[in-house]
Amino acid sequence: MKPYRSLLFDIDNTLLDFNATEKQALKRLFDNQNISLTVEMEEEYKKINHFLWRCFEEGKLSREEVVNTRFSLLFKEHGKEVDGMLLEKNYRTYLEEGHHLVQGALELVTSLQDHYELFIVTNGVSQTQFKRLEASGLLPLFREVFVSEDTGYQKPMKEFFDYVFARISNFSAGHALIIGDSLSADIKGGQLAGLDTCWFNPEGTPNHTAIEPTYQIQTLDELHSILNGSLTGKP
Repeated sequence: MKPYRSLLFDIDNTLLDFNATEKQALKRLFDNQNISLTVEMEEEYKKINHFLWRCFEEGKLSREEVVNTRFSLLFKEHGKEVDGMLLEKNYRTYLEEGHHLVQGALELVTSLQDHYELFIVTNGVSQTQFKRLEASGLLPLFREVFVSEDTGYQKPMKEFFDYVFARISNFSAGHALIIGDSLSADIKGGQLAGLDTCWFNPEGTPNHTAIEPTYQIQTLDELHSILNGSLTGKP
């Protein structure tokens, strides 16, 4: 079992419960528009949002195109013209206030900080991610936070990881592990960068892709088993 030295964590739905934060922010946004946020509308938004962010990961859209068009596209489906940029600004404010922790996240990171070099590697908007990390109590536990908006690249692009590696002293990809919930961003990106990967899959979702993580866990405390060598091999 190789000794890991550097642990690279994703944020959303890995350490922070983005689903809970998103739901709260969407409700406040829709309330301000005097529109009831139905389950159907919420699911429709998620499909549009997921599609746009996947295009971002693939380099087909810029971050600005994603965030400034998702609400206008959603409401256009319902025959309503809205200012996508204004709604995004309001939504961003609500999103920044959300810092719901994934169960066991703070305890895990606290227990690891004195034994490993801990870093954040995340796609998203820098101000939003920093505010949420600070409010959650996680921020001071990490040596550095790398957000796609600041790097000019995004996961899974190798250039994103090149940017990160160049800014970590004495970094060794062979002694680093990335932990994240997204096969397409975290696991694929880690593989392209030569890292071992750990897929956080709390729902036990079947993997129907060709992307194979080095490890798979359903709870964050299982990471200890990987680090102490008792969990090895493909999931």
